[in-house]
Amino acid sequence: MKHENAFSRHGLFDARVPRYTSYPPANRFVPIADEATAAQWMRTVPQGEAVSFYMHVPFCRRLCWFCACRTQGTKTDGPVDNYVAHLQREITLAGARLNGVKAERIHIGGGTPTLLTPQAVETLMATFDAHFPRMDGAEFSVEIDPTEIDMPRLEALVAAGMNRASLGVQDFDPKVQESIGRLQSYAETAFCVDGLRELGVTNINLDILYGLPFQTLDTLNDTLDKVLALDPDRIAAFGYAHVPWMSRRQSLIPEDALPDPRMRLVLFDALAERLTTAGYIQIGIDHFVKPHDGLASALAEKRLHRNFQGYTDDASPWLIGLGASAISRYPQGYLHNATSTADYLARIADGHFATKRGIAMSGNQFLVAELIEQMMCYGRIEIGRLTTGTAEDHAQLRRKMQDLATEFAPFVTLSGDNLHVDKAAYPLLRILAARLDEETLDGSSHAVAV
Repeated sequence: MKHENAFSRHGLFDARVPRYTSYPPANRFVPIADEATAAQWMRTVPQGEAVSFYMHVPFCRRLCWFCACRTQGTKTDGPVDNYVAHLQREITLAGARLNGVKAERIHIGGGTPTLLTPQAVETLMATFDAHFPRMDGAEFSVEIDPTEIDMPRLEALVAAGMNRASLGVQDFDPKVQESIGRLQSYAETAFCVDGLRELGVTNINLDILYGLPFQTLDTLNDTLDKVLALDPDRIAAFGYAHVPWMSRRQSLIPEDALPDPRMRLVLFDALAERLTTAGYIQIGIDHFVKPHDGLASALAEKRLHRNFQGYTDDASPWLIGLGASAISRYPQGYLHNATSTADYLARIADGHFATKRGIAMSGNQFLVAELIEQMMCYGRIEIGRLTTGTAEDHAQLRRKMQDLATEFAPFVTLSGDNLHVDKAAYPLLRILAARLDEETLDGSSHAVAV
């Protein structure tokens, strides 16, 4: 392993830090006593603006052990149909306050959105479109479970305008799959990919995990053989976050079979080399895309952003989260819906927004958020590109950048007002981002840094 000693010296194999899909991270959100904040922030969105939307479907037929998302199991369609009816009510509530905005991005995640019947998909999106007309070329993406899909549901999603699909793969090795409670064959996945392409959906993402139980270089390479054969446009390669204190189902995973942090880095290095050799471009710490993909252009043109779905070229400052546990992003901060489905349903049934937690950003948080996003997206900080902070803030930042360049040499270099992280040291990006974070960090609530 290259740079093992240096990485160890910088705490890579011991540190627990946020993934920084938002700043401040969601575990720093605080209770919000009423719904007034949500309504007020919605009213500040100018008429005609392009807005992004996320809709969360929390139901699954099976509860995969590795997953730490807010989900619940169901064997029947009744709870899902009832949930969709409440989601429609929330859309109507939001539509009354987001007057005249247009949808530029729509993403439906979960859970398992493909539990929705064709009729439920049609009904939900008809309500959505009635309140939020789509802009020309709007992206509509859906997370798809290849074990919970058929052609009628694919056809319904495409008829509703889906033009990007994200398929969960995780790993194709049967032993690894058994250890995480997710059995999914290559044939099932290929059926879904082929079906999407037959229906004209050419933008296909695959999600894989490294750091899983019983995962080895051989099993990972076999999975990558199959992934590359499916020829996706994007591959998200996330490190498995083992946090059983947050997700009790993860206690079913055999901890003694998990690769240690050093082996996790070996797995990621092999994965990254394999994908870049195959022609994919690495985006940040965990995405790989073909050269024609929009994320590749966004990287080259410095238009990348990072949100709860990972890396994106979505430039809208407004992301409206709908559904249980959904998170909204506004220029003012973040709002988090009730995570309990029952709590969410009760609030929406009473005609109220489901906002329960969040954070109104203030002071230096805006500058820190911008710095962390630069670091996580580009592995660099450029003071000249900052849109926040005073001259005094920037002077203090220069001193901090000098300290980082000294402490993390030779991986981090300083040239004028630009701090640069060598690509070989990208595994350190979350640690470097944490050093820019001026708020107290409680590492016990986070996953390992690699």
